[in-house]
Amino acid sequence: MSAPHTARFTLDPAFTVGTVDPRLFGSFVEHLGRCVYTGIFEPDHPAADEDGLRTDVLELIRELGVTAIRYPGGNFVSNYRWEDGVGPVEDRPRRLDLAWKTTETNRFGTNEFVSFVRKVGGEAMMAVNLGTRGVAEALELQEYVNHPGGTELSDRRAAHGHPDPHGIRLWCLGNEMDGPWQTGHKTAEEYGRLAAETARAMRQMDKDVELVACGSSGSSMDTFASWEATVLEHCYDLVDHISLHSYYYEQEDDRDSFLASAVDTEAFIEKVVATCDHVGARLKSKKRINLSFDEWNIWYMGGPKAAPVPDQEWGEAPRLLEDNYTVTDAVVFGSLLIALLRHADRVRIACLAQLVNVIAPIMTEPGGPAWRQTTFFPFAAASRHGRGTVLDVRVDSPRHTTARYGEVDLLHATAVRDEESGGVTVFAVNRDRTAALPLEVALGGTGVSRVVEHEVLSDADPDASNTLADPERVVPHAGEGAGVADGVLRVTLEPMSWNVIRLA
Repeated sequence: MSAPHTARFTLDPAFTVGTVDPRLFGSFVEHLGRCVYTGIFEPDHPAADEDGLRTDVLELIRELGVTAIRYPGGNFVSNYRWEDGVGPVEDRPRRLDLAWKTTETNRFGTNEFVSFVRKVGGEAMMAVNLGTRGVAEALELQEYVNHPGGTELSDRRAAHGHPDPHGIRLWCLGNEMDGPWQTGHKTAEEYGRLAAETARAMRQMDKDVELVACGSSGSSMDTFASWEATVLEHCYDLVDHISLHSYYYEQEDDRDSFLASAVDTEAFIEKVVATCDHVGARLKSKKRINLSFDEWNIWYMGGPKAAPVPDQEWGEAPRLLEDNYTVTDAVVFGSLLIALLRHADRVRIACLAQLVNVIAPIMTEPGGPAWRQTTFFPFAAASRHGRGTVLDVRVDSPRHTTARYGEVDLLHATAVRDEESGGVTVFAVNRDRTAALPLEVALGGTGVSRVVEHEVLSDADPDASNTLADPERVVPHAGEGAGVADGVLRVTLEPMSWNVIRLA
């Protein structure tokens, strides 16, 4: 007989959510702070390769398991001229970036980005500027990167050292156009019309492009849901995905609410799905719009944990948004990954914002080392073991009350089945800050019968982090006592912990 405080769920391969699109484990490179310069690109670094890319960073990105990589923004894209970032570096102009109040040297641009993506084994996800530019410029960029040759723009690419087309298929139609902070901000009607005309034109050049329309910059926006509905009324049958953006941070020492942040993420996803399906029904369309959660993370935008902001404006690659993540942040981060997996039937793309230095899982020092933040570990584990079919997990869990979200389950979990091996990986977070949580999982017809590995991320100090001085202060450790008997997995989850339990 199980103790009354035990959490439980049942797994059965007959009950599934959907197949994980590998692009769920995407990330984001924006010309913001040190993400590009002294992040992935530092020609003078001792570990730089022939393209100026830091090989130590490339190794960590491969270990992280990133797939689709979104570029070049972000807010940056809405005032960006793509032509500035191609051709001989010595001829490229210096420009003011209005989004982040910095000076852009354009030493790194489209072709350098594509070379970088290929070296880490990813897929390029290119954003076009629909803030200060429009249909014509989007078509010109598409022709430059994708047309085989024989036109001025495709021949220009060849002259720049890239005779073969880049074959970019995944495109974002602008960025956060609902936000008043966005250069070229538009109403839903204005953006919906522009997105539709851009999408229609891009499909005239290549009918097989995959297009993402801008959704809301967050569920707290005053225009949330009405923005999606209006935009999709214009472009429903012309695009494939609509975007979602969401960031979380601990507020006023309310750690219990922070640990439950994924409650908000799941609600956000479900509301956007409902809006998309409502519009599809109104238009009597047989098409289904999927979701691109192409900005998500923990970001301390204010308060004592926020990274310091340089006093000087218009500097080159200043240290912006270099948040130092704790064990608590990593547990919440892991819970956000679970939320994405639990909705893998509709969330087909997701991009962790961002990849290096800027609210990132990887940090670097100019001329010095690179290291893993605490959030690196949940992402790497999910990307490595979260490929396959997501099983339907309905938890029966002890609950507690939070200030922000009311009563929430202490257990947040999902499970992914590898169809080739038949193995199952359980991802689980214990949100209780002080008490361990016993868990029983009835394995049903999954066919798994033994625990291969139980990896845990937790620490006696919830504020422990990895730094330049101590880059391996926080690392995952092996859990104890997990086992399978009589078709049931029994394991005890440490207080405030992220867990990966692999079964074979």
